[in-house]
Amino acid sequence: MPTMTRTAELASTMRVSVMRLSRRLRTERADHDLTLTQTAALATLDRHGPLTPRELADHEHVQPPSMTRTLAALEELGLITRTPHATDGRQHLVALTADAKALLREDRRRRDAWLSRRLAELTQDERDLLRAAAPLLDRITRSA
Repeated sequence: MPTMTRTAELASTMRVSVMRLSRRLRTERADHDLTLTQTAALATLDRHGPLTPRELADHEHVQPPSMTRTLAALEELGLITRTPHATDGRQHLVALTADAKALLREDRRRRDAWLSRRLAELTQDERDLLRAAAPLLDRITRSA
């Protein structure tokens, strides 16, 4: 079988598998009324620390007006704070509140627990294979 055909078949198989895993992990989210966009914005702030709205929009690959709406909703829910930028008086920094950090912790705990239970059903060799594949999957997502 030609390499391109095998690569295309692998791409199709992986796409379906990753989509199913992603969908299943979304069903394990903590019980809250946040949209996926809002949750992603909070997770980015958790990973990178305080950011300007523009920086956050860039990280999330959305237009600044969309991020402005997302941030307004998160601020109304008490999940973010805004503070003046230290060097640019026209800007402000957005940061997580303690409530947002707790929400993210619970969300991750639930999804990690589900995935841990599923991984425990696999053989050690299968878990080792997934452990080796994880950095490759991460590399694929960063090269886009």
